[in-house]
Amino acid sequence: IPAGVENGSQVRLTGEGEAGIHGGSSGNLFIQLNVKGHEYFVREGYDIFYTLPLSFAQAALGTDINIPLVRGSGNLKIPAGTQSGRVFRLKGKGVKHLNGRGQGDQIVVVQIITPTNLSKEQKALFEQLSGLDGSASPQDSL
Repeated sequence: IPAGVENGSQVRLTGEGEAGIHGGSSGNLFIQLNVKGHEYFVREGYDIFYTLPLSFAQAALGTDINIPLVRGSGNLKIPAGTQSGRVFRLKGKGVKHLNGRGQGDQIVVVQIITPTNLSKEQKALFEQLSGLDGSASPQDSL
C-alpha cells in the first residue's frame, strides 16, 4: 500500500482477479481502501491536524513542549502570551503525497484548558493575579 492513500483510494492487483473465460488470463483485483482514524490526529487532504491542550500557565509564560508527530515526536516552542486557537504550521510533517513529491503539513491548534475544581490555595492565587492585572475581583461586584 503506497504512502498517502486516503479513504476510497483503490489498489489494482494485475492478474489476481477471477480466471478468464475459456482459459483466458485472469482479470484484475481492485481493492478499495478505508483508512482508520487516529486517536488525536485528524487528516484533511495531506495535512494533519492536532489539538494541543495547554494550561493557562504554559500559555501565559510560554514553554517548549514535546508533541506527537505522524512519524515520531518533536519539540514546539510556545511563545509567552499564546491565545487559545493559535495555529502553528509544521512544514513537511504531514502525509506524503501519493505518487508524487512533497509532503503535507502538520497543523497544531492550541486549546487553553481552564482549570476546574480549584483548591483554596489555587483560587487565592488566581484572585491575587486578578488584582495585579487591574481587573476587578469577583468579590468586588458583590
